[in-house]
Amino acid sequence: MENILECKNLYKSFGKKQILKDVSFTIAKGDILAFIGPNGSGKTTTIKLILGLQHIDSGQVLINGYDVTKNYVPAIAKVGSIVENPDSYMYLTGWQNLRMVADCYQDIDDDRIREIVKYVGLENRIYDKVNKYSLGMRQRLGIARALLNKPDILILDEPTNGLDPEGIKDLRVLLKKLAQEGMGILISSHNLAELESFCNKVCIINEGKIIESSAVTEFKNNADRVIFKVSSTKKLPIKDATEITADSFVITASAKEVAKVIKELVKSDIDVYEVYKDELTLEEAFLKKTRGNHD
Repeated sequence: MENILECKNLYKSFGKKQILKDVSFTIAKGDILAFIGPNGSGKTTTIKLILGLQHIDSGQVLINGYDVTKNYVPAIAKVGSIVENPDSYMYLTGWQNLRMVADCYQDIDDDRIREIVKYVGLENRIYDKVNKYSLGMRQRLGIARALLNKPDILILDEPTNGLDPEGIKDLRVLLKKLAQEGMGILISSHNLAELESFCNKVCIINEGKIIESSAVTEFKNNADRVIFKVSSTKKLPIKDATEITADSFVITASAKEVAKVIKELVKSDIDVYEVYKDELTLEEAFLKKTRGNHD
């Protein structure tokens, strides 16, 4: 699948302190990448380098094939972003806020604004002043602003901060919809349980280095640990079973080995009710990878 964003060997220092060390990852069309790490690990710095908000010491950021350093205008033309809080003019209406942003572009008319307002579900409140909006509505307005230029990639830094469960749900539904339509999304957040519900890829940064970049399912895989739910474990014919209870046990096994174990259990007149892989949650996998270095 075609990559929208490519970060290649990024390095960044402030004075003598090195913040990023050889950071590389990609985002393709339809990807929702969870970009996670402890505070101070380099997440926001990486995002600012991608957006051209800070100078890259060495390395390269390509967006739709354009180098952010050498060809900034075409590179950033199809990027939408919310870095930290989506600031709005509180005493203007939602519409006035969007119209001000639209005026920074050459070809965004009122029809496009109305299209985006409907897309994010603000059509009933768009002419209200922003200071009357809930946090969730302000977040949707921020995303509407980021979507005005029909971006190919959306970059969000802590977008769920301050949102109630309903606001988080609305955001999740919106992001999944955007990804299904082919947009690439990078989302940085500490809310790992929420990211797990809609991200398909994960990239962990720790102390300025990428320590893993993979599909979420692969990342959560717990080293081929397989859990068996059975009728009884009194006469278990499996020698290397662990965590044995009256009706369950765990083994580390490949798919072929699991098939053999099932046959052995059946031969021993032990009914097999369930067999499933022991999968970590995103948070458990994250803590395991970062050795508990999480704030």
